Amino acid sequence: MYKGGFGGFGGGNQMQNLMRQAQKMQEEMQKAQAELEELEVEGSAGGGLVKVTMTAKKVVNSITINPDAVDLDDITMLEDLLVAALNDGYSKAEEIYNEKMGAFGGLGL
Repeated sequence: MYKGGFGGFGGGNQMQNLMRQAQKMQEEMQKAQAELEELEVEGSAGGGLVKVTMTAKKVVNSITINPDAVDLDDITMLEDLLVAALNDGYSKAEEIYNEKMGAFGGLGL
């Protein structure tokens, strides 16, 4: 005779609690994702000659180049500074992303 419930799940109440917990976690994860889109980090190189501003989700918003970093005879140095500033920003963004999203154990990534 069938008495209802979900077999090994211990009944409907336990399943409902699990569903509520999953929904709450999803809402918290969405909130954390939104915060990451708004949070800005700055990467820099060459003692601040090149600065990159990006979100914690690694979307570049701006690049600032100090005129002292521009040497027409050495464009390679400026290119290297840009790469270094971007990598610095990405590293900072990754750290913040992992702090915010680590609690979700990689769900939804």
